[in-house]
Amino acid sequence: MTTHWTLGCDATDPHRVAAFWATALGYVAEPGYEDPGGASIIDPDGARPAIGFLRVPEAKTAKNRMHIDIRVMGEPPWDMSLRENLIRAKVAELTAAGATAVREECYEEDLGHVVMLDPEGNEFCVA
Repeated sequence: MTTHWTLGCDATDPHRVAAFWATALGYVAEPGYEDPGGASIIDPDGARPAIGFLRVPEAKTAKNRMHIDIRVMGEPPWDMSLRENLIRAKVAELTAAGATAVREECYEEDLGHVVMLDPEGNEFCVA
């Protein structure tokens, strides 16, 4: 039997970061979670873990030790040209939502993933 878990995150502005990640992952605000110092988002289908954001006074100061990879096509094998188009579309969507694209990483001639920063500078990848 697996254990239910929630990803807990620190944030300067938990509601802003929660709204960004809800957009990025297709999550929604957790019903009934009303806390000015925190926010929680959930998978509307209940299949994935919740993600909580807690206000902390200090800003991010170093590279993440863990990060989220957003997979646009699920598990391989992939049609690499379709995958690249989906990665670029997701990067554009997340940039419009407040993220910053940092760099592209390629696997030989194919786009492998794009390293990005969320609105508070936390690294994540779109793959």
